Amino acid sequence: MEDQLQDFMHYLTIEKGLAKNTLLSYKRDLDSYRKFLKKQGMTDWNEVARIHIVQFLSKLKDDGKSPKTLARHTASIRSFHQFLLREHVAETDPSVHIESPQMQKSLPKVLSPEETEALLDAPNVTDTFGKRDKAILELLYATGMRVSELIDLNIDNVHMEMGFVRCIGKGNKERIIPVGQLALTAIHTYLMEARPELVNKKERTEALFLNHHGGRLTRQGLWKIIKRLAEEANIQKPLTPHTLRHSFATHLLMNGADLRAVQEMLGHADISTTQIYTHVTNVRLKDVYSKFHPRA
Repeated sequence: MEDQLQDFMHYLTIEKGLAKNTLLSYKRDLDSYRKFLKKQGMTDWNEVARIHIVQFLSKLKDDGKSPKTLARHTASIRSFHQFLLREHVAETDPSVHIESPQMQKSLPKVLSPEETEALLDAPNVTDTFGKRDKAILELLYATGMRVSELIDLNIDNVHMEMGFVRCIGKGNKERIIPVGQLALTAIHTYLMEARPELVNKKERTEALFLNHHGGRLTRQGLWKIIKRLAEEANIQKPLTPHTLRHSFATHLLMNGADLRAVQEMLGHADISTTQIYTHVTNVRLKDVYSKFHPRA
């Protein structure tokens, strides 16, 4: 059974071109699914019936897994069984009538324009790491890139004269995002004054943002930087790695940006994903109305 899982992961990697973090999620979900079936004495995917999938999902629920986690496992299992059927490894798809749990959509947490300014001003631009951190924050907010996309950037992905950045998003899709002058200035300062101080002379890299070892900055390292700077900026809201991305989209829409343009800059395949930000702006409008209208 493990061989078919490896074939499926190969399919997701080569043919679907899924991002590394997405692949890891699939692998974790399906590994736990396979181990559960193995404990039931199964050695062949053709032995799996709908009841076994229901039992597995029920166990996850009993273990306290959230509806979001259950929905992700369901999607992973469904995709895998569809693959087995398509490749003629299995004769039926037992997941065909399995329904995903209903999830209440939560609005993304965003920073106010004032909080964003405080965060962007938090780095100490008189030292090397402060100049790097300033460039990171400015670029994240200027483009709405995912953290994983930003750390994968190389120097030649940023086109200073033309004012845009080229990044590779989910599904290995390339997109071009315009970059404002403030962010370009911060990046230029970093490249001229800070990055040369961080470069490892023995192991040079084309990575745009470097850590204190001179290697490419990691996702975890970047997230620690953002959390530390948020504390220094006295931001009380809970932050996620996507907070600046959410703020980028919301602030654009608040100021009248076209939804399709925001969708393209964010790299969303479906505009319904982008529409969640219109709900955020509506909530903010209601807050403003309640606060300032004399008859609210």
